[in-house]
Amino acid sequence: MKEFRKAIVFLPDGMADDPLPELGGKTPLEYACTPAMDSIAARGASGTFLTLPPALPTSSDVANMSVLGFQPELNYPGRGPIEAASQNIQLADDDVAWRCNLVYVSDDGILRDYSAGHLDDADSAILMAALKAEFDSEKVTFHHGVSYRNLLVLHGKEFCDRIDYQKPDSSQDIPVDQLRLKALDDSPEAAHTVEFLEQLSEKAAKFLAAHPLNAGRTAPANWIWPWSPGYRPRMQLFSERYAGRSGAVISAVDVIKGLGKCTGMSVIDVPGATGFLDTNYSGKVQAALKAIEEHDLVYVHLEAIDECSHLGDLKLKLQAIEEFDAKIVSPILAALRDSPYNFAVLPDHPVPIKLRKHTTTPVPLAICGPVIKQPDPITCFSETLAPSGALGNLKKEELIRKILEL
Repeated sequence: MKEFRKAIVFLPDGMADDPLPELGGKTPLEYACTPAMDSIAARGASGTFLTLPPALPTSSDVANMSVLGFQPELNYPGRGPIEAASQNIQLADDDVAWRCNLVYVSDDGILRDYSAGHLDDADSAILMAALKAEFDSEKVTFHHGVSYRNLLVLHGKEFCDRIDYQKPDSSQDIPVDQLRLKALDDSPEAAHTVEFLEQLSEKAAKFLAAHPLNAGRTAPANWIWPWSPGYRPRMQLFSERYAGRSGAVISAVDVIKGLGKCTGMSVIDVPGATGFLDTNYSGKVQAALKAIEEHDLVYVHLEAIDECSHLGDLKLKLQAIEEFDAKIVSPILAALRDSPYNFAVLPDHPVPIKLRKHTTTPVPLAICGPVIKQPDPITCFSETLAPSGALGNLKKEELIRKILEL
């Protein structure tokens, strides 16, 4: 009888990058000190994984759906409804949920910061409560998420999700007038949705600019940015997709938690998990070690590297990579060194530090554990070396099926 295999996936969001002259032609991953991730490559096999299929948004929801094998090219619901699921917002059939960043737009009308200076969560909660009190109606409701990552829900058949939008973290330093919402068809619903949100955004901008919490801030949260709309998700359960196996996700951000809830995975909340460098690393480690006792697959996600990449801050990106390796991967591998588990490490997508936005290049992947019968010659985890590894180019369900040995 085949052994029932367990696995842990380490997911450093946005870690993949391009070679940089200031790092001697190495990528941040290759330059950083990462002995734990390197040990996975050295003891196992490397390859690449296609996380961002063509004709879909280059966003983390798409990428993580791909890593988990849920084929976004067939059933991508939009970022808004995924995060609504995380917040237990019950969407009606005709509700359209939007991710709604609080952003900083400068006086000259340019989107300067997709995160409003990485808005403190407590301040974000105050601003979202103020927006809610001022603008909530039978047609629209605001919902606070984590930091700048919030939600807006439109209610009624007069609205739709057939709207072209621009991702704020891919649009920094561009005039807002070049980033407007656009209808994707000639329907009255699409035209009305664009008009309604444009008017709401104008009113919200005036309201936020006058809010005392924004006074004197270098990057005030003075604009709402609705994007990635969709209706209530209907996704296959993890256990149905993977022969009755159970899975758990550990993350600070709603997009990963929402994917977990939409697919019936256990969502483990870690107190002090923030989505940035000040996150509770040890709490995530302990949560992962407990979860692997109860589940077949544990998905350990870290957001901080992605955030540092969008900031364009190389020093912080290197710090975030090394902390992920030392404070997440290393202690989990050490605690489970005598366990017959499979381990995989891969980013969900690249965020080249020079571009500060996602690209569609397949990401490096390394796997170690009983599933790898013969290690390949690669001894470090690297964007440059991974494509020549024995795993080849994986996609869709191939990673999860491989590490669960299905």
